[in-house]
Amino acid sequence: MYSETSKLLEKVEEISRTVIAANAVKTDKNAEWPEEGIRALLSAGLGGLTVPLEYGGLGHGTETLAKVCEIIGQYCASTSICYGMHCVGSAVIASKVTSYQQENYLTPICEGKHITSLSLSEVDSGSHFYLPETKMISTTDGEYVIKGAKSFATNGGYADSYVVSVVADEANESTGRFNCIIVRGDSAGVEWGPKWYGLGMRGNSSRNLSLNNVKISDRDILGNVGDQIWYIFNIITPYFLTAITGAYLGLGRAAIEEIKDHIMQRKFSYNDKTIASSSVIQHKMGVLWAKYVRTKALIYYSTQNYDKGESTHVDLFSAKAEVADSIIDIVNEGMTLCGGSTYREDSNLNRMLRDARAAHIMSPTTDMLRIWTGRSILDLPLLTDS
Repeated sequence: MYSETSKLLEKVEEISRTVIAANAVKTDKNAEWPEEGIRALLSAGLGGLTVPLEYGGLGHGTETLAKVCEIIGQYCASTSICYGMHCVGSAVIASKVTSYQQENYLTPICEGKHITSLSLSEVDSGSHFYLPETKMISTTDGEYVIKGAKSFATNGGYADSYVVSVVADEANESTGRFNCIIVRGDSAGVEWGPKWYGLGMRGNSSRNLSLNNVKISDRDILGNVGDQIWYIFNIITPYFLTAITGAYLGLGRAAIEEIKDHIMQRKFSYNDKTIASSSVIQHKMGVLWAKYVRTKALIYYSTQNYDKGESTHVDLFSAKAEVADSIIDIVNEGMTLCGGSTYREDSNLNRMLRDARAAHIMSPTTDMLRIWTGRSILDLPLLTDS
């Protein structure tokens, strides 16, 4: 039976194949935030992908998010990451939403009129994104000022709101006073660092953010006071890992198609045969396909089980770590197979390799995820080195 999800994915494919693909080179070359592609996705009714039906969203979980990000990622990894972070932020806001937050954030998100994102990372905490130092200082009953600095905020300067992690000013080292809040992008005291010029993922506007006495109130706090760790491991981590793995899976599939096209068309003049006729090349293509398909199987196994409530996070930890290893291997080996032409500045595999390299360092990093997986298997606390 033809499903609503199938229609949704066809819509994503059409937008990706036309609007997003047409802007991919420009997005990378100019380090340009992919506004046209993002707006096209939201205009098509995809803004509330991860927002529950009862709040006006499409009600999809991690499996559909992975599929959508995979499709977009085949055409532009930067656009996939930007859209994915919007979906993660939407899921966070929706998970314990108040009537005020529904009216002011979720409803416009579902209407395609509001873009949200995450701003968790900080320079001093590095990959330990769950230990913020940005302060939430109480001024009067129900009012606060936010002081601190964030780094690598995707959609930085373009989103309408940001899910921000903070620590209450009276807190000690306990994680019990860490909170998630919503900061509007146009709030007084929100200041953005220079434009993002990265090695890869050049369109994701991963800018630094200064929060200079930004005023918020109780209604801007997500969930209950001290809920940040709950959000990190129940919403942010699974949805974030899913969006990242989906985007990189799409990049891997696009790389394989690029490699395939090259070796099927490249001919040697002395025998008029394509390099695809070589058994060595055939063997290497078989290896690359195995890397891709086993990673894809793990991703969808993990998300399906997660959405059914039949899995812990351990499979999602491994999925993001595996996609980082696999996709970098695929693109790197592909450049070797295709030869010197792929080293040109304007080659698609050049862009893909630069985009792929970020997979290891997007927190939770590959090393951190391997450790968390081991700790989970050994029944040890995740957030300890003891």
